[in-house]
Amino acid sequence: MKKDFRLLERNVLLLIAIPLPLFSFAYLYVTSGNLDFNLPALPEVFNYIVLGLVSAMLVVQQFAFTKRIRAIRTSGVPVNQKVKGYAKATFLRYWQLFWIGVLCAFGLFFYENQGFTIVYAATLLFVSLAKPMPGRIVSVLRLKGEEKEQVMEIQKRDALD
Repeated sequence: MKKDFRLLERNVLLLIAIPLPLFSFAYLYVTSGNLDFNLPALPEVFNYIVLGLVSAMLVVQQFAFTKRIRAIRTSGVPVNQKVKGYAKATFLRYWQLFWIGVLCAFGLFFYENQGFTIVYAATLLFVSLAKPMPGRIVSVLRLKGEEKEQVMEIQKRDALD
């Protein structure tokens, strides 16, 4: 279980780290006023389509994650399978949050619409509040007793020999 958790942790960190500099660059471009890239004029309708898409994706990822977790909770499988199911659901969630971040950076860069900044801020809330941790796994999966203890063992570091 520790190995699976460490892999999930690494993958989540990568999915968090990649959109952040993209969005930061777009934000600095829009707010600085010093840079001019002579960007092509994209149709204004795409501004609202992309903004609506990222907003919808933000809501959908929450419902999809909740549905996957509910299925795992009621599955009756052993705790290691529950944790693997949680890892898969979490990875899919962060994959969706990754694309939301990339699309927000794209939207802000090309349309300079601050709505993309607001959606990205909400995305960062989901990113920070949903980060996988043993305590969160126990809480989300509603584990008790021995299952809870097994999951909490994940956070204990192995002794260096």
